[in-house]
Amino acid sequence: MLAESISEIGLGHFLVLSMILFITGMLGVLLRKNILTVLMSIELMLNAINLSFVAYARSLNQLDGQIIVFFIMTIAAAEAGVGLALVVAVFKRFKEVNIRFFEHLKG
Repeated sequence: MLAESISEIGLGHFLVLSMILFITGMLGVLLRKNILTVLMSIELMLNAINLSFVAYARSLNQLDGQIIVFFIMTIAAAEAGVGLALVVAVFKRFKEVNIRFFEHLKG
């Protein structure tokens, strides 16, 4: 029963889910002031793109999309490391993690 319902899920379903995840992440980046929430929203956007690549790779029976996902995951890990280091620097200086405090890191 479950295997039959899973086989009915097509490329369009994955792309709609990917679009919903991407829009949710984009709204999080645009509307939130907490930098940790913004970083999580960026990760959500990257995962939406990963889902699209894997869905297309599955529908075309190729591994190219899955290989690209590994590269994106590597970049996302580096981005998370640098982003969290900046968050720690801001928190040490201002005792709060708000986006407006990043303006004061220039000098």
